[in-house]
Amino acid sequence: MLNARDDAAIRAALAADPIVSCMVSSRVEAVGVEPRRLGGELWTLDRRPLRSSWLDALCFSGPNLIPLRGDRAALRAFADRALRRARQCSSLVGPATLVLGLWEELAMAWGPARDVRTSQPLMAIETPPAVEPDPHVRRVVPSELDTYLPAAIAMFIEEVGVDPRLGDGGASYRSRVAELISAGRAFARFEDGEVVFKAEIGALSATVGQIQGVWVHPEWRGRGLGTAGTAAVVQHLVDDLGRIASLYVNSYNAPALAAYRKVGFRQVGEFATVLF
Repeated sequence: MLNARDDAAIRAALAADPIVSCMVSSRVEAVGVEPRRLGGELWTLDRRPLRSSWLDALCFSGPNLIPLRGDRAALRAFADRALRRARQCSSLVGPATLVLGLWEELAMAWGPARDVRTSQPLMAIETPPAVEPDPHVRRVVPSELDTYLPAAIAMFIEEVGVDPRLGDGGASYRSRVAELISAGRAFARFEDGEVVFKAEIGALSATVGQIQGVWVHPEWRGRGLGTAGTAAVVQHLVDDLGRIASLYVNSYNAPALAAYRKVGFRQVGEFATVLF
């Protein structure tokens, strides 16, 4: 397990591919690499007698298991470490070749998965959007949590396939959504007191913002709200925050892919996700 002595090597590895590593980089930049503050552990495959300034293998183990680099030997080592205790993560997510390779090592013990999404184009845009942003999309304010939350729950059920209120009645999910709103990272268009478009910046590193939870109310679909609304979030990330905007999407979601390409996103990689 890596710790503060490896801080420079960890940050160098994350910086080498900032779009891929955004989810982990955002946490490391905010709280450092010590597990208690990070909310998880950073693993490597260390064959060296002494620590060096470069990591050939890196994996984050926390609420999600995120392999970021490594060969087959590293994936076997990550799997061995993960199997030392009961599964605690809700998903495996990250570069497709690494996630699917790690899942091969874990499937016998952790399977069956609820869903395996083998191809999720990772997309990015560094310039202002190619379409006009929706001027009605704005940041959600804390007093609007109760209005925003039903849309967030509907999006989660539609996208992930489970109700986020299960287990604790929705307390933890409500807290997470409230945290995003308080951080100014939840965006919506409201019509007659109802959310008709929503999206969030789920992870925000020094260079990249990862958009998540893009959703349009079923009665408002087919009107271009998803395209123009996403463009508004991209404009905020690129123009106001000086970040690269990124997201990943299921390869079978043709309407979403078409909308993101219209905004100006290009594919820069491929993710995969294993859901439990």
